[in-house]
Amino acid sequence: MHDPATEHPPAHEDGAGSTLYKKDFWSQENLKYSRPHYRMEKAARVINRLAQGRARTLLDVGCGPATLRSLLDSNLDYYGIDIAIRDHAPNLIEADFLETPLRFGDRHFDIVLAQGVFEYVGDFQAQKFAEIADILNADGTFVVSYVNFDHRQTDIYWPYSNVQPFSEFRHSLAQHFKIRKYFATSHNWNHWEPSRRLIRSANMHLNVRVPFISRVLAVEYFLICAPR
Repeated sequence: MHDPATEHPPAHEDGAGSTLYKKDFWSQENLKYSRPHYRMEKAARVINRLAQGRARTLLDVGCGPATLRSLLDSNLDYYGIDIAIRDHAPNLIEADFLETPLRFGDRHFDIVLAQGVFEYVGDFQAQKFAEIADILNADGTFVVSYVNFDHRQTDIYWPYSNVQPFSEFRHSLAQHFKIRKYFATSHNWNHWEPSRRLIRSANMHLNVRVPFISRVLAVEYFLICAPR
């Protein structure tokens, strides 16, 4: 799924000794997401359906170049936070939210999205769940993705600092949120998002768990959560 680098950029360690990559790394890594990719397109589809045409505020945690906003309906008021913002704007904050509390001024949000984030948070997982819960409106929705490390052919990207069975991630998440549903971003025999048009299209519209199949072939999961 990923090509390992021969030289890794400077990084820091968390309390458990996991390596956390910082702005120099993410300034380059974020360039991969300048154009919409499969998971981002599915995330946008999920969020647009959740909003149902109503005016809603959205915080995109780990927004990278904020490409997601081009896929969202106009009723969604978009905000983003990331460690490496290339094009600064009033609705974007550059902050290392592993070093500081995850917030956007004093704002609260109807929807918070974290896609492709929690694999990189080291031992800050529970703390960041709690902080997201604090900035989510009482009737809000938290949408989070997480890699299926139980896949039959798991491929672990070298910068990941938070690798665990999906059941453990889900259990930790449930300490802070009510998990309303979860489903695969896609199913694939190999551990990467599907590339063939028909298979991509079928997976894009499949928002249910398939018994046994999802456990071993889900590439990643989306989890749709409500405040406790």
